[in-house]
Amino acid sequence: MFAAVATDACAQTPPPPQDDSVVLNNQLQLGDVIAGQTLNVVNAQEQVTVTTVAQGNTISGAVYNGSVTVSSTQDMRGDSVARTDIDASGDTYGVINATSQAAGNYLAASGYGADVTLDATQANTGVLVSATTEVGPAGTARLLGGANVNATAISNTVAAYGEGAFIDGSVDQSSSATVRSFGRIQAQYIPATAGVTSQAIANAVEVNSGQTSGQNLTIGQRSTGDFIEAEASSNAGNAWDLAARARASANQANLYNQGGSVVVASDQQNGSFVRSSALTTAFDYGAATASSRAAGNDLSVGNNDIYLELDNTQLNTGGVDSTATFSGTNGYDVYVGADAVGNTVTGYGCSTCNGYMEVRNSQTNEGNVSATANTTVAGSGRAVITGANATGNSATFYVSRPGN
Repeated sequence: MFAAVATDACAQTPPPPQDDSVVLNNQLQLGDVIAGQTLNVVNAQEQVTVTTVAQGNTISGAVYNGSVTVSSTQDMRGDSVARTDIDASGDTYGVINATSQAAGNYLAASGYGADVTLDATQANTGVLVSATTEVGPAGTARLLGGANVNATAISNTVAAYGEGAFIDGSVDQSSSATVRSFGRIQAQYIPATAGVTSQAIANAVEVNSGQTSGQNLTIGQRSTGDFIEAEASSNAGNAWDLAARARASANQANLYNQGGSVVVASDQQNGSFVRSSALTTAFDYGAATASSRAAGNDLSVGNNDIYLELDNTQLNTGGVDSTATFSGTNGYDVYVGADAVGNTVTGYGCSTCNGYMEVRNSQTNEGNVSATANTTVAGSGRAVITGANATGNSATFYVSRPGN
């Protein structure tokens, strides 16, 4: 962990000029990292909250009123596995919050009234990154307070945040690991909101900056593992509001800025098979949702100011499959959606300040893309809303005022 802080001094002693902070980081993880919890809970009167985290290499920190240059190399060569199992027997009156997170390499840097320069390299050559969260027992659990179940597996992550900051530099990520997440609820009765969220990503970059900030970044992401797979399953005999949401992406980058220019060069390449599956089942139900999204390469860049320059290259050679399924007997409203895309990019500029955008975009998809929505209502229901969308290459760029 790194941190640099400049504090105010009294008027009689002016503070000296702040030197730039420099962080040189080199991390190598050779063995497996495994975390697991098993809970047997009987007639819990209040909440049940469980978090299980398995992390290979991690570095994080912030700088205030100065600047920092971070040169980081992270190498993960083992497996990262996190698992949470909850046996909720009898009546559980409080909300169940269960989360499992598995990650290979993680870097986070923040600047407040400061500049952040990144030179980040992340490589994961391990076999597996896996997160599993299950709540049961099957068919007998009575979750009277509802449940929030989450499973997240990410091979490489770089996250940066700035306020009154300029964030620049380069990020290079490569992953040859299989990345899997699985979340499931199996219950008899849930008279409250209950949902499962499952997310699997090989390479992820997230940069947010505001309060007169700017960005100048070069991003390279490569996924070559066999599978990137996310599966969410929500099941109950009787449920009021039940949902399963799954999202799988090989390469994902989301950037947003406010108050300055944004210049981004991005190169995303995926050869992995990407699969996302959401399943919701209930005999009696109020509202039921099954939502699934799978993407080979996914980039979003937005600037709430005048200037955005984007140079984007995406190549997807892996298959992409998204499936959303609901099966029930009697109830009210059903929502089922499946989306699959080989390459997708979105760029947008300020809607009220005469924004200017300059874009160079190249997308190539060689993999099969499939989206399937399955819905079965065996008895009676009120509304069924479904959709399935499969796209090879998608590009959206806009500078517009609200309503236009």
